[in-house]
Amino acid sequence: MAQSEVSMEWALIKQLTGDVSQWTYRKDIVDEESLWANFRAKLNQNNLAVLDGEPVTDAEFHQIREYMLDVAKTPYKAALWLAGENGEAVIPLTREDAAKGTIHLMAVSNREIAGGRSSYEVINQFVSDKQDDDDRERRFDVTLLINGLPMIHIELKNQDHPYMDAFRQIKKYSLEGKFRGIFGMVQMFVISNGSNTRYIAADTGSNLNERFLTSWVNKNNEPVENYLEFAKEVLRIPEAHEMVGHYSVVDAERHKLILLRPYQVHAIEAVKQSSQRQESGFVWHTTGSGKTLTSYTVAKNLILIPGIDKTIFLIDRKDLDQQTSISFKAYAENDIIDVDETDNVHDLLQKLKNKDRVVIVTTIQKMQIIMKRYNSEVKKDSATAKRLHGMCIAFVVDECHRTVTPETQRELQKFFSNSLWYGFTGTPIFDENKRQRKGDLARTTEALYGPCLHNYTIKEALHNNAVLGFQIDYKDSVSHDQLLELGEKLQVASADELANMEPDKLEEKVFAAYYKNVGTDIYDNDNHRRGVVKYIINKAAGKFRLNAPQGEAYEAILTVPSIEIAQRYYQLFKEFIAEGNVSASIREKCVDFPKIAITYTVTENDEDSLANQQAMKESLADYNEMFGTKFALDSLQAYNTNLNDRLARKKGRYKQRKEQLDIVIVVDRLLTGFDAPPCAILFVDRPPMAPQNIIQAFSRTNRIFDKSKRYGMVVIFQRSAQYQTAVDGALLLYSNGGTKEVSAPTFAEIEKEFQDALAELKSIAATPEAVETIMGDRSAMQKFAKAFQKVDRLSGEIQVYQEWEDKEFSDYGIVKESLTEYGGKYHNVIEELKTPTSDEESVVVDIGYEIENIRSVTIDYRYIVSLIQNYMPGEDELIVEPIEDTAIDGHIEKLRETNPALADVIGGFWEDMKKDPLKYKGLDAMTVIETRIEEIIAQQINTFTKEWCAQKKDVLAILNTFRKGDKISLVTDYEAYKQNHEGVSKLKYNRKAKDAVIELIEKIRPLREK
Repeated sequence: MAQSEVSMEWALIKQLTGDVSQWTYRKDIVDEESLWANFRAKLNQNNLAVLDGEPVTDAEFHQIREYMLDVAKTPYKAALWLAGENGEAVIPLTREDAAKGTIHLMAVSNREIAGGRSSYEVINQFVSDKQDDDDRERRFDVTLLINGLPMIHIELKNQDHPYMDAFRQIKKYSLEGKFRGIFGMVQMFVISNGSNTRYIAADTGSNLNERFLTSWVNKNNEPVENYLEFAKEVLRIPEAHEMVGHYSVVDAERHKLILLRPYQVHAIEAVKQSSQRQESGFVWHTTGSGKTLTSYTVAKNLILIPGIDKTIFLIDRKDLDQQTSISFKAYAENDIIDVDETDNVHDLLQKLKNKDRVVIVTTIQKMQIIMKRYNSEVKKDSATAKRLHGMCIAFVVDECHRTVTPETQRELQKFFSNSLWYGFTGTPIFDENKRQRKGDLARTTEALYGPCLHNYTIKEALHNNAVLGFQIDYKDSVSHDQLLELGEKLQVASADELANMEPDKLEEKVFAAYYKNVGTDIYDNDNHRRGVVKYIINKAAGKFRLNAPQGEAYEAILTVPSIEIAQRYYQLFKEFIAEGNVSASIREKCVDFPKIAITYTVTENDEDSLANQQAMKESLADYNEMFGTKFALDSLQAYNTNLNDRLARKKGRYKQRKEQLDIVIVVDRLLTGFDAPPCAILFVDRPPMAPQNIIQAFSRTNRIFDKSKRYGMVVIFQRSAQYQTAVDGALLLYSNGGTKEVSAPTFAEIEKEFQDALAELKSIAATPEAVETIMGDRSAMQKFAKAFQKVDRLSGEIQVYQEWEDKEFSDYGIVKESLTEYGGKYHNVIEELKTPTSDEESVVVDIGYEIENIRSVTIDYRYIVSLIQNYMPGEDELIVEPIEDTAIDGHIEKLRETNPALADVIGGFWEDMKKDPLKYKGLDAMTVIETRIEEIIAQQINTFTKEWCAQKKDVLAILNTFRKGDKISLVTDYEAYKQNHEGVSKLKYNRKAKDAVIELIEKIRPLREK
């Protein structure tokens, strides 16, 4: 029998309070009033000196309360405040006694973890304040307070429920506005059903994304699922405070709070321990797992270690327009990190010489200038040179093989003789793929940086849902038969010898012979390239997910071997589109597909510079026309940044279809260090790359994005046998053995799964109509729901394989219309399963599952609100451009056809937001609209109860439970009613009141049932 939620709560509290110096249980803190009173006591206790012995007065605490309510408007704003000045969050207070002026009270200090003025308390069954009489009372399970502020909230379900029920409950409470007021300070949510535990950074309700729920692993990358074991590992002191204090990052670009994943935390701890031993080393974290964030946090934490004078994060000058630098600026905006962007070496020198203990982000080129200057005869014995030589500097290097060469590192080590080096890479260089010999310089990662301090391979990342696996298709224009025929013709070997060759060796020998005879690569021709263009545009709709709601389709990178070929592809795409070759079925799915761009390095003085500049001018003109921009050759860095942002879609405007790209053509740019979660496809038309470059390139596609993105998809257009060998070798090298877990199932495997799932569905309900016969049988309904969910998931997966091009659902004994009808029946079943029964066994199906593939795309309430959210100004925006979006206007009018009441609410908000967007800055559109809806409902209920002299609680009960055909029992007060309504009999009054309550339900239900 499953443990009750009450007993789970007490077991957790016992775990948290069991050891010395752990959490203190506060049974007296049960509501807003007692929570605020406790916070006031903490402020008085922790600021005795600043308060000069005079506790905060009532009037002063009113000031504090108003300040805190503003700080806690959103989790992001709360996180900004908590980051504070050098890790200390303070509250400005003008004292009631004017002579005492303004003081600053310390609220939370991340410099005093597990000591000093920090206190740690745990509360449970906290009752949130009701916003009004009609609001629902909500109880929170377990909450952890640091210095009186709620910082970590834990929601529990027992083992009879999926842990996702706890997540959905938090989302629901958030949308209801329960995480407002002092509870708006919460930085971390933990959810568990006892057996499975996850955590996630706090966010507004509509922005909480289940894809970012994170499971914990220990230092050996072993999963920690049990909620009590999780509490031991993560929620102890100091670990819990470190999690929200040292292992959280505020992203100023996306206005998000980020909590590090466990492997990032373990890596940071490993680097800290290594630095205390004065040892260097490297961190191997698979590409896509957040290395930049890890290296940033390492740099931030290293400067806290006594003995380290400066921490320098090194980047290459050519990376200044790349996301590493941009991400660092976004993270560092509210931190102790100094991003050095100037070309002034003097400024860098001053930062090195002063005694401020900050992190400096600078380029390798500027460091080389300083070394050269102070190695010169004139300055090598100067006081500055001696000071620089003697400093203990920790160098942190992201993408460590691209940024620093072995020669440059040796020069820096010689100059800064006390330096420590910490490299970060997703693709270490091993003996198997080591660099070419160059004297006695390092050839592997370990030789360059020292031992591996922590590793987290793609296999482990897949297991923990940190990245996706790869689904690889080979679409070669040269078949095996053609290879054999060509081999004979070129006299590579006899027919028998050719037939017995390993496929990769056969390709290698035949293609080498072809090049020797003809003088060009066999794939370097427009016939081959036109076939690639045709496939990408007309045959890859499933991969791009073009049937997704507007703005939610995926995007792709096409990588080729040279700038010249990239330019040729760009022209061929333009020609294909201009000639009207985009198929009608593609246009039907997405009328403006595909939108193409190109990016490559443009030089000044090389042989091809002039031609490349001219071609880039033409493509920039196309880009400017497409998006209303004004980029030119002298603003290429700005163009590349804009292109990066457009592909990443992290800013609201780029979530709109009109601002999105579909395909970008590159040579090498974007294939390393580029993070764009909507990028799901890599098209490859170039010879096989080195193992580390294969993994880097493939990993542009495997970032977590939405629920439909299950793999990073790769399509290879040439040398398929050589690529298969190269890919298998690379995956084997970088996954710690075994490639099966990293690669997607074959089409045959997924097809078999789909066939079995369809058979199971039909065995429960042979037709959509047959679903009606199982209604009421909860066991059969649960089996049907589970079976349908599996069919839905697999129907999406199977359509991304190239083998699907020649298939239809009818090949599997079902038509798409029937699948859609099954989907409609599924919704009815789920609604029935949601209705609780007194004597029924618990529901064991995920009733919160959202159909992903078997549905027609509908413009619904949540979709419209998500589009509006893209226009909501950020917390720190002071000026916004005029808002106009006819698509949203059209969606609201379309919604009005089926739900006019809801359309009125959304439309009213949209018009108001367009007039005064700054009024809504930093707010969540969903929360604002939900609040308006609840206000409208409350007003309508109040009007009804006043008109018909009825009890509000009775009306609410009827509203929540009434179904068509039910008898209504409404308690009314006829005596009160007839005082204002003469001549109405009691019988007539009761009948009219019941008719009126049904009318009220019909008005309110559309606002609630969205």
